[in-house]
Amino acid sequence: MIKKEDKNVKRLRRHKRIRKKVFGTPERPRLCVFRSNKHIYAQVIDDTIGHTLVAASTLDPELRGKLQKTWNVEAAREVGRLIGKRALEKGIKKVVFDRGGYKYHGRVKALAEGAREAGLEF
Repeated sequence: MIKKEDKNVKRLRRHKRIRKKVFGTPERPRLCVFRSNKHIYAQVIDDTIGHTLVAASTLDPELRGKLQKTWNVEAAREVGRLIGKRALEKGIKKVVFDRGGYKYHGRVKALAEGAREAGLEF
């Protein structure tokens, strides 16, 4: 009997394939998304030096009080707006979007749309 692969193993394989093409530079850093069952996290990363420039998640104190649920599409959109606002404050206007092996659908799409609403270009 063939053992089915774990969903996360498949996602990580897709993520590796994506990361071969998507690379963050100082002029255009990478906006990376991680999604768990309860929260969503986003980071803007400069891959040349391996540093996180800006980060936001549903665990941030700014969002914690105003979100009723941390695992829905609206929460993801708020995280996108927050990461976009913080990136613009740091002088980052253009990014490369790294969906982290997830489908561009639902919470990941909402986060991307929220970041675009805040003024990020990708």
